Amino acid sequence: MAWLQSTPGSGGRASTPTVFEQQREELVREIAVGMEQVLQNMNRLNRNLESIITVGNEFGSVEALWSQFENFMGQSEEEVGEFQGKRHVSGEGEGQGKSGTHEGEGDSVAG
Repeated sequence: MAWLQSTPGSGGRASTPTVFEQQREELVREIAVGMEQVLQNMNRLNRNLESIITVGNEFGSVEALWSQFENFMGQSEEEVGEFQGKRHVSGEGEGQGKSGTHEGEGDSVAG
């Protein structure tokens, strides 16, 4: 019958907490402290992320400028390649003419 008096439902024991209840209350307090620390750390992380985003947004104009530069350089390379391709085709005739001129100059010097 002694174990019946130690049950949580007994009326005489409501004023004095059991060892289990004491440990449970201590664990609940530790969990509450831990949750408060988690909340504080999450708030700190949120502030840091907001500041990182703000700094990142400040570089938006710089990024746009570099993108324009990159696009310009990419387009100019394509245009230069097309231009050199056209020049190379027309340059072959010019190169032959120049070679003939050099030969002609060589002939006139020899003659």
